[in-house]
Amino acid sequence: MKKSIFLSIALMFTVVISKAQIPNAGFETWSAMTGYDNPNSWSCLNTTTASASTYTCMKGTPGSPGTSYLKLVSKTVTGMGVIPGIASSGTFNQSTFAPISGFAFNQRPANLTGNWQHMIYGSSQGYVDVKLTRWDAGMNMRMPVASAHQVLSGMAMSWASFTIALTYVDGNNPDSCMITFSASGSAPTNNDYLYVDNLAFSGIVTGISENHFDANISMFPNPTTDNLILNLSALKDKTVSIQIFDVTGKQVQLLENIAVAEKNTIDVAALPKGNYVLNIVSTEGNIQRKFSTQ
Repeated sequence: MKKSIFLSIALMFTVVISKAQIPNAGFETWSAMTGYDNPNSWSCLNTTTASASTYTCMKGTPGSPGTSYLKLVSKTVTGMGVIPGIASSGTFNQSTFAPISGFAFNQRPANLTGNWQHMIYGSSQGYVDVKLTRWDAGMNMRMPVASAHQVLSGMAMSWASFTIALTYVDGNNPDSCMITFSASGSAPTNNDYLYVDNLAFSGIVTGISENHFDANISMFPNPTTDNLILNLSALKDKTVSIQIFDVTGKQVQLLENIAVAEKNTIDVAALPKGNYVLNIVSTEGNIQRKFSTQ
C-alpha cells in the first residue's frame, strides 16, 4: 500500500516536472503593463510599439486548454512599417527583433509539442524556432546541442496540435533553451497571426554517435577571411553534411551531401567577422571545430 502511494506521488511529481520544463508553457500568467499585458517569462515587441498604442503580443481567451493563450499578430505601426508578431522565451534585441538569451534547461527532448492556429495575409509564412545550447569553457563560447526551425505551412484556422522534432549535433546536455514564435517571415503583412498554447517537450534523446577519428580532422587557415580548407582524409570516400553555427547557436550555413576528398574547401566569405562552430555530420558521428572570420 505504501509503495503504491509513494509511486503515485513520484508519478505526479514527474508530471509536474515535465509540465514545468518550459516557463509559462500554457501562457496562463501575464503581467499588466500600461495599456497592455505581457506574458510572464516571455519577451515580445510591445515595448517597441507601445508608443503608437499598437501591440503585436496579446493575451487571447479562452486557452486550449486553460484560460488564456499567446496571441501574436503582425501590425502596421506608424513610422515603423509592419512589425512582426513575435515572442521568445527569453530576451529580445528590441532594435533587430533577434532573440538574445533563453532559460536554464539541461534535458534532451526529442520534440516540441503544443497547440496552434495561424494564417497569413501575404506570402511570408511565420515560423517556430528552438535552440538548445551549452557553454563550453574550453572553447570559450556557446555551443549548439540541438535545434529545430519549422516554417508554418498553409493555415490552421482552428486549434490544431503540432509536433516539431529537434535535430541533435552534440552528445552533451544543454544548459540553455530558447524558443521563438513568429506570425510572419521576412516580409510581414498586416494581420498575419499565430496563436500558441499548451507547450511541452516530449521524448528523450539519449545521445548521438561517438567517433574515433576526431583527432585526424583538421582545418586551416584559422582565423580566415574567405575560405576554410578541411582535411577530411579520415572520412575519405564518405558523404558528409557541414553545418556552421554562430555564437548564439543559430545555424548560419548548411552544406549537404558533400563528397569527401583529400581536402575540401568551404566558402565562408559571406559570414560576418566573429566566432563560429563548424559541425561535420557523417554516418560515423559528429565532429565540431571552432573557427573565426576576420
